[in-house]
Amino acid sequence: MDILQQMIARAKANPQRIVLPEGDEPRTLEAANILLRDEIAKLTLIGNPETIRRMAQEKGYEYIDRATLFDPESDPKMAEYAQLLYELRKAKGMTEEEAARKAKDPLYLGCLMIKNGDADGELAGARGTTADTIRPAFQILKTKPGCSIVSGAFLMFTPAKQLGEDGFLIFADCAVNPCPNAQELAQIAISTAETARSLGGFEPKVAMLSFSTKGSAKHELIDKVTEATRIARELAPELSIDGELQADAALVESVAKTKAPGSSVAGKANVLVFPDLQAGNIGYKLVERFSGADAVGPILQGIAAPVNDLSRGCKVQDIVQMVIITANQAIH
Repeated sequence: MDILQQMIARAKANPQRIVLPEGDEPRTLEAANILLRDEIAKLTLIGNPETIRRMAQEKGYEYIDRATLFDPESDPKMAEYAQLLYELRKAKGMTEEEAARKAKDPLYLGCLMIKNGDADGELAGARGTTADTIRPAFQILKTKPGCSIVSGAFLMFTPAKQLGEDGFLIFADCAVNPCPNAQELAQIAISTAETARSLGGFEPKVAMLSFSTKGSAKHELIDKVTEATRIARELAPELSIDGELQADAALVESVAKTKAPGSSVAGKANVLVFPDLQAGNIGYKLVERFSGADAVGPILQGIAAPVNDLSRGCKVQDIVQMVIITANQAIH
């Protein structure tokens, strides 16, 4: 996982301000201690400072005192955040009283910190759902210019060194959108290519996957993929992208020569864009379980600032890795 080591080095060289809304969640607190010990990021933990300090003392987490502990119940800056939320949402009917109450929600508060310039990124989800994490990001930070959809990518570190970038590939969308249309699928492809550049440090070769390669079958599901490929090329003419491609044609050069001769992507793909969430979610989990690959993510794409989600079943190391990734997105 040399790419992860490169990301650690970048994060250490340019420490980013990452907010952890679940500051008193046990795994999050342990991960924060590791990150602060290794000086990978500047952390803000949201929660009751006395509770956080007591938990840290009980576990011997001696580096937590390097973090900023933010109490939404008492910090005087809360009035500023509540006013910011009101200004952002009053056109949608939010009252000042509702904004003051909502701003205390750690997931809203983390996004308000980013919007206000007090943090560079956020990581949450050890306790809540993906929807809980994404909703405040949509309302406060919104999507990047030119992008209307948030998607979820996984970094796949596989033992198949002959594939992708020495066994490293990026899969999307594996976490958010059940059935994207052609326009949305094109935006997912462009966002995932940007993730490849910002995190992987390589030039993406994007394969738009289907059960057909270059017209070998006919179906409206295939039409969606070919149309998405056309739109992506129009929106990002510099991007190396091709579709529709079957997975073997995308990854294996000998197959690509037969099924997609002349393609600049077929047989060389390092980014795989799946046609829908069922295929993406099933695909990454099969690769993870059958090959022993490390699947890191989901990395949320398309938000105007780095906000990432965790699985409620995450491990401490998952949190550490996702903070490193969030920091790298912020650097980029």
